[in-house]
Amino acid sequence: MLIDKYDLEVFTPSCEPGAERFSAIAHLHHDIREVFPYLNAILRGAVYEPKVPSLQWRKAGHYIVFQPNQIAVSNMANREVAIKEVEEVIALINRTWEKRDKIEPNYKTRRRPTGFELYKLLPRINCKICGETSCFVFANKLAVGQVQLEACIPLFKESQYTAQREQLVKLLDVDMPAIWPRR
Repeated sequence: MLIDKYDLEVFTPSCEPGAERFSAIAHLHHDIREVFPYLNAILRGAVYEPKVPSLQWRKAGHYIVFQPNQIAVSNMANREVAIKEVEEVIALINRTWEKRDKIEPNYKTRRRPTGFELYKLLPRINCKICGETSCFVFANKLAVGQVQLEACIPLFKESQYTAQREQLVKLLDVDMPAIWPRR
């Protein structure tokens, strides 16, 4: 087990007084930088900066930053969700560390595709079937992990978009699991 003790701080960010969103910081008792290349290998969309060192990841609209001695999680609906998210991230780190001999570490810095890069590959018909007001809004939400590519129904149902869909799938790396199934 890599992380067995930490001190947890849950708060509403001072830059958002009165906001109904919460952040949490797990202050770790020892350095975890050795797990970053393994997390970089398994977390879809992670951005690894080995020189800093840090790893950033967006999960369902939550922002998670891994640093050697802390893990910060932001954009949580309430205190309980923040606590649960930190617990899940720590469990993910520990599972990853335990299975590191089965994971090829990735030391490369990846760049997350921008909303505009994704938009150029979408049908751009603004059909609103996905629930968004436009393809551009959908692309920006897709870039930050707030929507799934499969929500763009024309992309998957209409054969004229097959090449674009394949490019998007490759760009988003959607076939790669972000985490292992829970035990």
